[in-house]
Amino acid sequence: MPPDADTMARVHAAAYVLDRPWTLAEFSQLVQSPHVLRLGDSRAFVLARIIAGEAEILTIATHPDHRRNGLALRLLEQFHDLARNRGATTAFLEVAADNHAALTLYQGRGYKQVGTRRGYYERPRGPAADALIMQRPLT
Repeated sequence: MPPDADTMARVHAAAYVLDRPWTLAEFSQLVQSPHVLRLGDSRAFVLARIIAGEAEILTIATHPDHRRNGLALRLLEQFHDLARNRGATTAFLEVAADNHAALTLYQGRGYKQVGTRRGYYERPRGPAADALIMQRPLT
């Protein structure tokens, strides 16, 4: 059973202490869309959408107590398979330029940077971080 909005909000809050975590209301609204999919559980999840041949990772989070166990990698691979099976030919996402663990994960699975949003992620204690737009083929 995929994680519910409450579970995702709790995991996201624990995982994204440098950024503004998404709220329960935001997760609740997103899961109402027929294009949005959820994979994972109370340790880690991916929230994504598939529309018109494109698969977008909206957010992926691993609770700090469960990091470095391969959960995000397994979820990413499940997402790629599911997106491919639903007709998507391209996957893309956005990641903070200073999120080195996530960049390593994505680059290791074939994602390449295709754009930058300067100063996109505001930080309460420090300068804003750029958002890197990354993409990879699914075919």
